[in-house]
Amino acid sequence: MIIAMVGFTANDAIAKYCSESMNMAQVLLVRGFFAALLVCLLAWQRGALASPRLMLEPLVALRVVAEAGATVTFLIALAHLPLANVSAVLQSLSLAVTMGAALVLGERVGWRRWLAIAAGFAGVLVIVRPGFEGFSLYSLMALASVVCCAVRDLATKRIPTRVPPLLISTATALAMVTMGALLIRPMGGWTPMTATNIGLLALAAVLVVIGYQFLILSMRTGEVSFIAPFRYTSLIWAIFLGIVIFADIPDMPMIVGALLIVGSGLYAFHRERINAASSGKAAERAGPAIEPEGI
Repeated sequence: MIIAMVGFTANDAIAKYCSESMNMAQVLLVRGFFAALLVCLLAWQRGALASPRLMLEPLVALRVVAEAGATVTFLIALAHLPLANVSAVLQSLSLAVTMGAALVLGERVGWRRWLAIAAGFAGVLVIVRPGFEGFSLYSLMALASVVCCAVRDLATKRIPTRVPPLLISTATALAMVTMGALLIRPMGGWTPMTATNIGLLALAAVLVVIGYQFLILSMRTGEVSFIAPFRYTSLIWAIFLGIVIFADIPDMPMIVGALLIVGSGLYAFHRERINAASSGKAAERAGPAIEPEGI
């Protein structure tokens, strides 16, 4: 799980770095092209493309649309906000999924977890600082990405098991390339690329794929109750890379907000694990709630 978080966060850092010389639509298109190539080859090798019509399943389509919205809003926020701030806001995703499962799917959530959700979103407000000088409309983009990711994860939960996961990833990858191509002109047009930028975006695509492979390995080979909290290490890497690459020093509101989000997320998962143990089920809420795939 730690390796997966390193892969995802390094991918984000590369995307943010490349956004200094090109618009994010171009980053999405080029990185998406490399990622789509890798995912399609992997899906073809494992026979996941045998029934491409399954991509037209309504829930698959909803997931792809939500993923597209999450990725675009995430990348826009990433281009204009410190890496650590965006990463910290994304840590509230598991709380958003828990809330969505209660409100939309009718899953039971006790008062303790509702308090944890409230504390977590209070941490988000501390970071984005609405009404204060530190607030930016790009903070709303980060929040919109969380909402889209929550819709994605709730839709994924309901996708029929006959749809191969790699087929879903293929549909997502192709959608990201299409989205990047459509947004290039509205976001400023194509910028000539250096070999360095091409290489970095190819590396970012590889890091995304590696991240997901190690995420799957961790969830399949370890106990979810032990593995899932390690996804919060992405915040450590985001702070480190933000300082080293972009010289972004986290301020006190960001640190306080991040601690609230992580603490409430860990407590909510602890309560879910207790409830799952009493009912004989596995606690899984914190497992799939991760940042946008960006492919």
